[in-house]
Order: sequence, then structure tokens, then C-alpha cells
Amino acid sequence: MLKQWKPEEKPENEQMKERLDAARARLYELQMQIKEHKIPVLVLFEGWGAAGKGGVIGKVIKNIDPRFFKVATMAAPTEEELRKPFLYRYFREIPEQGKFTFLDSGWMQETTRDVLKHRLKDDAYELRIESIRRFERQLTDNGYLLLKFFMHISQKEQTKRMKVLLENEDTAWRVSEEDQWENVHYKDCRKVFDKYISDTNSPSAPWYIIDAGSRKWAELQVLENLVQSIEVAMQNSARSVPILQNVFPLVKMPKLADVELTGKALSDEEYKTELKSLQARLEELHNVIYRKKIPVIITYEGWDAAGKGGNIKRITGALDPRGYEVHPIASPEPHEKARHYLWRFWTRLPKDGHIAIFDRTWYGRVMVERLEGFCSENDWKRAYNEMNEFEKELTDWGAVVIKFWVHIDKDTQLQRFTDRQNNPEKQWKITDEDWRNREKWDAYEGAINEMLQKTSTRYAPWYILESVDKKYARIKALKIVIERIEKALEEKK
Repeated sequence: MLKQWKPEEKPENEQMKERLDAARARLYELQMQIKEHKIPVLVLFEGWGAAGKGGVIGKVIKNIDPRFFKVATMAAPTEEELRKPFLYRYFREIPEQGKFTFLDSGWMQETTRDVLKHRLKDDAYELRIESIRRFERQLTDNGYLLLKFFMHISQKEQTKRMKVLLENEDTAWRVSEEDQWENVHYKDCRKVFDKYISDTNSPSAPWYIIDAGSRKWAELQVLENLVQSIEVAMQNSARSVPILQNVFPLVKMPKLADVELTGKALSDEEYKTELKSLQARLEELHNVIYRKKIPVIITYEGWDAAGKGGNIKRITGALDPRGYEVHPIASPEPHEKARHYLWRFWTRLPKDGHIAIFDRTWYGRVMVERLEGFCSENDWKRAYNEMNEFEKELTDWGAVVIKFWVHIDKDTQLQRFTDRQNNPEKQWKITDEDWRNREKWDAYEGAINEMLQKTSTRYAPWYILESVDKKYARIKALKIVIERIEKALEEKK
């Protein structure tokens, strides 16, 4: 795109001033409409070193109430960030509904630098690009306005600007060694930039190439594209997004009604013996995955009173407390609800070598949110593919993803609810909402069956834990966790 790109004709000074005044005033008006329409706006600035990204951001934000925007400079990833999935630090920065986030460089710069420094080649590059495409599409599908600006200047202009900056000790810091390397290798960089822009240009998140030879002209191009895109986004805010066909290999799952629950039990003696042996093995494996830097993500969904908490307790009883974290997931907080529904899970991901256990998960989207009307039909139907993509991202990063459905029958649940209700020490475990959900058992069962069928992928399959006998379910969970970790270690050799 950069090679074929032809800049627009730059307006005369008087016309430039008129258009700038109009665009600034219009952006000032639109910020309140953005808030009313609950549209989150993420603006990514990429481009050549010394092209003026920071200067343009500074000009644009003068037209927005400081309460409604955030600016983030995405420098090279920290050591902590390198231990998380590639997209973690970018997902963390996405704005709330009705607010702006401006990123000074981002996933393009990190990717193209990795290519230019030969850290990202061939298949790894294609995997990264696919990951970025999904990320950008998920944002726009979920109501985000994503604008991507590439600030373009010639090698001659870049050389001139860097010379001026370097001659002044107060501005020399603004020219990094990376910028100077880029200037020397301008043609090689342009080739990589051009390929990246072509690979990630899409109708819902197109690239805008900005002629940054003149600072005022660059500001005007950004402002006018920003204003126009916001106006279009507000017109399209109620649009229905196409449901994508699943492209991931699935594992056939039984319907819950066909899962045999009787006879799945252990004696106390069998349980104690197996528990001790399995926990000892898991303790050993925890040390190995820490050394091998393999992240493990264990998720629990299941019927109320099925025994998730006790199951989790037997897993964590074998782990070093410094190397795991349990995340109990309740209804989203206001700041979580105002973002992409996966944001609160992305921000809770473990470092490599650590274990994260989720008590309730992102699958609430296709269960409680679906059945209680907390999201639209288009939202939950789209979510099956989005969650498969999320888990593919995690497994491509190297994570072991283990998903448990803790299963009981309706009679067992009633008995456990009644026991909790009648036991003062356990009454805190039972709520009016639990009883209300029980009345919708059949509707939930239908939703769960669809969830299991559509999201049990080969790389992140579902495991059903028969939990009428809690001891049986605990031992089965431990065996599965051990088996999956051992398999991952074997593949790592």
C-alpha cells in the first residue's frame, strides 16, 4: 500500500485553517455523542520515527474532555509482559464505552520490529498476523471503533527531522537507536511496513496513510478521518454482525442427559489413597512447568452446588501458592461491563510457568447472559467463535487449557440446596438467585449442550466431571490435569 499510495493535495493555508477549525469543533461536539451512544474508540498511531505521532496526538486530545480519553505509549514489552500472550498488553488498554484510548505505536510496531530483527519468521509471522486480524475483528464486532493511522514521511524528511532533534540536547532523547537504524535501513523497513499494512487492512479496520510531511496537514487528515469515522459508527451502532462459521476442529460431546452419573463413586479409602498419590504427582509437575515456563489455565463451569469449590481446593492443595491464582468470577463490575466481555479474562491470565484457575468463566456469555437477556442474541451467537479464537490464542502461546463441566442431576442439586438451607454454617452458600436459576434448569441444560457442542475443540476440549459423588469428580479432575500437563511436557521435549 505504501508503494502505490499517492498523497492527497495539501490545501492552501486559508483553507487549511478553516477545515482545521471545523474538524476541531466537530470532534468537540461528537465526544458527548460518543458517550451517549456508548461507543468505545481506540485510535492507533503507527509510522516512521520522527513522523510526529506524539505531536498529532497532543493536538487531537485538546479537543476532548480529559475525563473521556487516555493516551498510552507502547514501548518495548517489559519482562513481565513478555511472559504473557502477545496481545495481553494491548487488550489491557482497550477503552470503556464512550471513551477514547490513543496508542502511540502498538501491535504493528512490535510485529514489524520482530520481523526486521529476524525474531519473527515465516509461519510465526503468519500466526501473528492471524492473531492480530482476529483481535481487530473482535473489537469491531463488539462495537469498538478502531482507527489505524500510519504517519508517512520520506527518508529525506526523516533524516532532516532527526538531525534537528539530535542537535538539541533537550530533544535528542526523542530519537532512539531504533529510529536511527530505521532511517539507515529505510527501504527494508518500508517493504516490511508495506506488507504488514496490506496483510492487516480490512473493511472494518482499514489503514489510513497520513501524509506527515506537514504537521498541520497531518493533524487535519487525522481529525477529518476521526470525525467521519465516528459519524459513521454512530449510524451503524445498532447493526447486526455476521455470525462466522466455526473453522476449528471439534471434539464430539454427549448431551448432558446422556451422561451416566450412577456408579461413578469411590469409597473413602480409595479416595484417600488416590488423592495423596495424585496430589504428590501434581506437586512435582508444578515445579517442572515453572522451570519449562508452561502456563496452565484450568476453568470450572457447572451446576450450582455441583462441587466446584471443593474440586478446586483439591487441585490447589497440591500447588505452591506462589505459582497459582484462583479467580472467582461474579457479575462484571461497571468498568468491566463497559468493555469487551473478554477483557476481564485477558487481564487475569497467568504468566508463563504459572497456573490460573477460573471459578466461572467467559462461558457465562452463552449461559447466564444469554438466558437472562444481558446481551443480544447476535452477541451470544457470535461468542462461540470468539471464545474458540480466544482459547486458540492461549494454546498458540503455549498454554495448557483445561475446561471442566461439573455435572449433577436435578435431584442431587435439590438435596444439596436443602442441606445448605438447613445448615447455619452453609447458608451463605445458597441464595435466592440459586433457587431462581434452578427453575430454569431445562433452559440452562439446552444452552449448556449447545455450548459443549460448539466449543469443545481439539486444542481445548471440555471434560465432564460426574459429581454426584464429589470424591469421584475430584479424583477425575486431578487425573485429567496431570495427564494434560504430562502431555504438554512430552511435546515440549
